[in-house]
Amino acid sequence: MAVTEPAPAVVPAAHEAAGILRRQSARESAARTYARALPIVPVRARGMTIEGADGQRYLDCLSGAGTLALGHNHPVVLESIRTVLDSGAPLHVLDLATPVKDAFTTELFRTLPPALADRARIQFCGPAGTDAVEAALKLARTATGREGLLAFTGAYHGMTAGALEASGGARDVRVARLPYPQDYRCPFGIGGPRGAELAARWTENLLDDTKSGVPAPAAMILEPVQGEGGVLPAPDAWLRRMREITAARGIPLIADEVQTGVGRTGAFWAVEHSGIVPDVLVLSKAIGGSLPLAVVVYRDDLDVWPPGAHAGTFRGNQLAMAAGAATLAYVRENRLADRAAVLGGRMLAGLRSLAADHPCVGEVRGLGLMLGVELVDPGEPGAGAGESGAAARRRASPQQHALPHQRGHQTPPQSHDLPDTRPHPAAPELAAAVQRECLRRGLIVELGGRHSSVVRLLPPLTITDDQATAVLDRLADALAAAEHSHRPAADGRLPSDRP
Repeated sequence: MAVTEPAPAVVPAAHEAAGILRRQSARESAARTYARALPIVPVRARGMTIEGADGQRYLDCLSGAGTLALGHNHPVVLESIRTVLDSGAPLHVLDLATPVKDAFTTELFRTLPPALADRARIQFCGPAGTDAVEAALKLARTATGREGLLAFTGAYHGMTAGALEASGGARDVRVARLPYPQDYRCPFGIGGPRGAELAARWTENLLDDTKSGVPAPAAMILEPVQGEGGVLPAPDAWLRRMREITAARGIPLIADEVQTGVGRTGAFWAVEHSGIVPDVLVLSKAIGGSLPLAVVVYRDDLDVWPPGAHAGTFRGNQLAMAAGAATLAYVRENRLADRAAVLGGRMLAGLRSLAADHPCVGEVRGLGLMLGVELVDPGEPGAGAGESGAAARRRASPQQHALPHQRGHQTPPQSHDLPDTRPHPAAPELAAAVQRECLRRGLIVELGGRHSSVVRLLPPLTITDDQATAVLDRLADALAAAEHSHRPAADGRLPSDRP
């Protein structure tokens, strides 16, 4: 079928766009989020570019919070939707079998790790990832007969009740919160392989200590890269340890790949970096090709729940399945995961080069095209004046990191064996200023992390080399401008406070 250009959008005048924003503010919930930080009225979009009603063009590094793997209105997505519309096929069929659903499931299973695909079952859920998380938790509790849950600090799994409990947004005595390894803000003050190993040992001890108070877990749920938590890639060795720990104790392992899936991290599924095979995969966002779709894929021996145990009115969205199948196939056939690994590595290096000139950058981290820049206040106590925690770790001598029995006798005893690598405080106001300066320069970015101090980049997998360079250039300019506006003068006042 030939791909035709969409009809021109009706573009409101600038004053009409201002009216739209005013009415949104007056009518919509106080819980709205992105609209507050990004006061624009998009009217056209193609690929990585959004055009606002004011005529300004933006490079979109938000991508629908990672939903738009191929960017906006990709031709193969539009063609797949038009094909279904023109065929006269039903658009809403609950969970009935259709050729469109069969094609989507076949393509999805083709991309899965073989050890999972060979024994996989799939449950189509409601349209959002949070519903798939709820289904995964229900599945594990039904299969094991247990109620407890192992989850991690900094996690984000959705906004419904069970997903919020797993994310730390609500209290539930059934949820045991475990340390998630990271370098810059390591809960043990060490970072690196030692910090990750301590996190694994903590988990092991908690499960095996009969007095830990941890309910028998039905499952462990984790993100291979914590996205909303601040772009924190889990170390491969730690992920393998979690797989070993759960497998040895008969605990199903749930991998939440709602944001990391479909090539985002440089592998089709982020668990492939470590080689682990989870018992359950939670998938949404990019699998719908920009339309709402969420599924749970799991090992067949867990498939013991009765009919109707989990349902959803809109789990038969034919347009989303068609768009999703087209997206999955395009990413696979064009090796976009490999492209994300190469270009993401190049962008990560560029961001780290940028960090060398800006003390307010605490750490740059990421995997594939899932990148984050944590901004800090370098003037406050931390790892040292003008030095990030990451820099302090590089400076720390091997003697500091050695275990006690490995150190020379000439080293005087210390109160602890941890290097002084405390990070600087988070700088959420600076991060918000960087986001605003980016928008002024035609760049859309997201904020994340514990204190909303991490500038996040989630460009589409179709981003070009020139666009990647433009993103780094605009972010560099925005960072310099925001840093200048937040730098106090000798009298202690910020530039915005001075006459």
